[in-house]
Amino acid sequence: MDIHEYQAKERFRAAGIPVPPGEIATTADEAEAIASKYGGMVVVKAQVHSGGRGKAGGVKLAKTAAEAREHAFNILGMEINGLTVQKVLVTPAEDIATEAYVGVLVDRKNQAATFMVSAAGGVDIEEVSHSNPDAIRKLTVDPRYGLLPHQAFWLANFLYDDPGLIKQASKVIAQLYDSFVESGASMAEINPLITTPSGEVKAIDAKMSIDDSELFRRPEVASMRDSSSEPPSETKARDAGLSYVKLDGNVGCCVNGAGLAMATMDLVKYYGGAPANFLDIGGSSNPDKVVAALEIITSDPNVKSILFNIFGGITRCDDVANGIVEATRRIDIKPPIVIRLTGTNEDLALEILKEAGFSAYTSMDAVVEKAVQLAKA
Repeated sequence: MDIHEYQAKERFRAAGIPVPPGEIATTADEAEAIASKYGGMVVVKAQVHSGGRGKAGGVKLAKTAAEAREHAFNILGMEINGLTVQKVLVTPAEDIATEAYVGVLVDRKNQAATFMVSAAGGVDIEEVSHSNPDAIRKLTVDPRYGLLPHQAFWLANFLYDDPGLIKQASKVIAQLYDSFVESGASMAEINPLITTPSGEVKAIDAKMSIDDSELFRRPEVASMRDSSSEPPSETKARDAGLSYVKLDGNVGCCVNGAGLAMATMDLVKYYGGAPANFLDIGGSSNPDKVVAALEIITSDPNVKSILFNIFGGITRCDDVANGIVEATRRIDIKPPIVIRLTGTNEDLALEILKEAGFSAYTSMDAVVEKAVQLAKA
């Protein structure tokens, strides 16, 4: 689960990280009132779950409250990477001497949190890692002990030469790790972490992603979810109990079990196609879940064929077959559907599909190859 910048700043502020004040506005008038309260120059920042806000025109400096109102009016309602801006953060502008990057994320290879820091802040860290990997210092944190003081100092020492700045940055890095752990995050970053001409270290931006598996024991974090800022397909999948990730291909995949889903997507690539999604209906399905899955898949205009690959263990093939038939009654499904159902109640499922005018495959290779051919056609 992604949270907004202003919400991440609340988490950072609670951990003691020096974060400038800021307030949320949902109208241009509210933005003007907030800017008037702060006085001086402010920044008006779009709040959406997307990077590239500045490049899209979603981050603007305003010298006056009237200018803040104008920027808010232009930003509210704009689309950034397909997401509509419904609120802006108004925060005082800072005098910036230097910019750095500090981030921590779950490193699945090392099965531990890993820090990345760079003195080249204010830009995409991916660009830095490709163009100048030596500009990044990494540290894997032993989960048994957490981030130790000398490790935080070692990271901060890579960013600054001044002892005073190193001391402040060491504290911020330690606090960022605390916030990361306490929030159940999979990623937390400050970009940029700035220094001011007067020698202060501040976090003027914040980004945090929360591990969904941690939400059940952190209701205060779960309450930060903003479904209006998520793709509707992901919200619908979550509500239906489906595991869904949108991809860039044109073969819509509906599979049961994560392992089979991954194998199916690999096979789609093997036969020259590209999967449009990862969609796992789970080990125990019912017709309504299948209907929801097809509604999600067909909402993607890039999908040119739909592939069902079901291996029925706990999942009953007849439930899936009934779901497919019911979905075709409810939804105008234009892409062709190819189906493989094998396992529990397979014979009954094939009979249900036959009566509805569908045919099914028993070979995984054959059904995937057919789905790819139809998508290309």
